[in-house]
Amino acid sequence: MQYTGSKYIGSYINGRMEGNAEYILPTETRYVGDMKDGMFHGEGTLFFPSGSRFDATWEKGLVVKGKYTFADGLQYEDRHWHYCDSYDRRFHTEICYGLKPSGISQLTNMDPPRKIPIGCYDCGDGFYNPRTRVIKDYRNRFLRNADDDEHEWIVRTCRKGWAEKPAQKPKL
Repeated sequence: MQYTGSKYIGSYINGRMEGNAEYILPTETRYVGDMKDGMFHGEGTLFFPSGSRFDATWEKGLVVKGKYTFADGLQYEDRHWHYCDSYDRRFHTEICYGLKPSGISQLTNMDPPRKIPIGCYDCGDGFYNPRTRVIKDYRNRFLRNADDDEHEWIVRTCRKGWAEKPAQKPKL
């Protein structure tokens, strides 16, 4: 673990992680639950830095069944998923607390939305700088470098940290 940057709090049997434990990854994602033979095994939860979580039953490191809960409390369902689908484009907070009055748009599930640094994009798990092609989390820690496909998607679809003047329409 000294080479990967991970941290393990728990017991060992025959040199392998075993029993109820906590495993902290370098990304600060934490697993709390049962371990067997050095793997997630039994009931356990992954807690993500964003505040979301994944409660699951594991078998030899693989998920048998699980439930993902977003930071705002919305639970993902792999069947009958009705959040932000083609029939209902409201954010979870709009479903829970109602829509804003006409003319006041809610741009993200967070209200008010995060302030995006000038020249950057909000790509959902952090801010993206298209000049450096680096994505940093919302606490300014490195997450990853964007490849060409992710760069193109972010620039095309994500919120910008600057306002653009609307194009002038010709007078008729």
